[in-house]
Amino acid sequence: MNTANILTIIGFVTIVLVLLLLVGFIFYIYRIDKNQRQHPVLRNYPVIGHVRYFFEKIGPEFRQYFFDHDNEGKPFSRREFQHIVRKAKYKRDVIGFGSQRDFEEPGFFIRNSLFPKLTKELRIDWETTVETKRYLLLKDPLFMERKEELETEQSSAYLLPEEDAIVIGSQTPHPFIVRGQIGMSAMSYGSLGDRAITTLSKGLGIAKGSWMNTGEGGLSEYHLKGDVDLMMQIGPGLFGVRDKQGNMDWDKLREKSEIPQLKAFEVKLAQGAKTRGGHIDGEKVTEEIARIRNVEPFEPVDSPNRFEALQEPKSLLRFIDKIRDCAEKPVGMKVVIGSSHEAEDIAKAIDDTQIAPDFITIDGGEGGTGASYQELTDSVGLPIKSALPLVDDALKTYGVRDQVKIIASGKLSSPDQAAIALALGADLINIARGLMFTVGCIQTLKCASNACPVGVATTDPELQKALVIDEKKWRTANYIITMRKGLFRVAAAAGLESPLQLDRQHVVFKDEKGKIEEW
Repeated sequence: MNTANILTIIGFVTIVLVLLLLVGFIFYIYRIDKNQRQHPVLRNYPVIGHVRYFFEKIGPEFRQYFFDHDNEGKPFSRREFQHIVRKAKYKRDVIGFGSQRDFEEPGFFIRNSLFPKLTKELRIDWETTVETKRYLLLKDPLFMERKEELETEQSSAYLLPEEDAIVIGSQTPHPFIVRGQIGMSAMSYGSLGDRAITTLSKGLGIAKGSWMNTGEGGLSEYHLKGDVDLMMQIGPGLFGVRDKQGNMDWDKLREKSEIPQLKAFEVKLAQGAKTRGGHIDGEKVTEEIARIRNVEPFEPVDSPNRFEALQEPKSLLRFIDKIRDCAEKPVGMKVVIGSSHEAEDIAKAIDDTQIAPDFITIDGGEGGTGASYQELTDSVGLPIKSALPLVDDALKTYGVRDQVKIIASGKLSSPDQAAIALALGADLINIARGLMFTVGCIQTLKCASNACPVGVATTDPELQKALVIDEKKWRTANYIITMRKGLFRVAAAAGLESPLQLDRQHVVFKDEKGKIEEW
């Protein structure tokens, strides 16, 4: 028997063995499916029923890339996502052909002026510039790799001039002076990995004039990596300012307040996407995170849904005042508003006690989170454009509006949405998920699993390798700068010199019948 025949026989035997193994494996799966009691589809359709579960698993990806049109995806549509990426990556904020907004739907519109302001008439600090890097798209063929190169660019930082700076806590020994109206909303180290926090810190520092909220997870060394002002959040778990028993440690608070980059403290009552305490799974609680929060490593961490000792607005204000006396820096609070009653309760308590928080952060129900419950994210708490006027009106009614700055958050990731929030009563804007997009988030909705495939919402060291700090930091800076530029552009269209001048008279609401409501 020659070699060729031997090889033919071996090949035939191999094929037979493979087929037998395949048949055996299929029969094995058939028996398991037929006898299991959990899935009716598999009991009636063994083996082939697995195709149903396969498509169910990849359904979100199929919808995102093949079936959802540009305005359909949730929480952010492809159009919203792409607008953010273009700002961050290419520093481009122009579109072609026309808007994709559905103008038949009800919504807010900005009133344009017949005589808008020229660029030279705007109140912008033209002297402060920023050196950043953006991609220049060279070629984008269909079947070949996109060609682009990173180029250095010098541009205006689009800051408010010094005389227009927003002062938070003017009566404190160390006021917080803000010259950019857009900053980072609360996102904790632990919810996001160290590379994501470092990238955001460095990028916001490059942009200048912004701020970074630590989230209730406490202040980490990664928040301090960039030259950016920090706002430390204190939640009901008191992470970062607590002892082992979970009680307030005033010495730790005083120690944190001595950090020069830390400009203010925020007492968190609630978050728009979860009017409850925070949660972080045990697999995310590394030894480092446990040390920062003063909790046990690799154990799930929950903070209560309120401060145990605080049951009404006056006790909250006294707590804020005590923190302010200890820290000698501005202290505010973060709330979710459910009706006009809560807004009035806060304003009345301020008037009665003569204790005002230096700022109130209002988080809308459409805000994001690493982990929450569907019933809370969908139905508890008003969206930001409904909540803002309630708080603004209540503070004005009781004559205390001038003592309190308002920060708005809740899906305000484009200049027009930020401008509408400013017109409805906000002084400043917080952004979270828009900034997550700048460091690589692709909206896989796996934030709670520690399995973020792009290394953003995970503490897994292997997954975090996907995030390159020295590349993504420029995207964060570009996004903030372009957002501020867009705010000035909207103000100019409304006939204003600055976004600071936006008021309710500059927005209108159109209902589904086309009727206009003006303030």
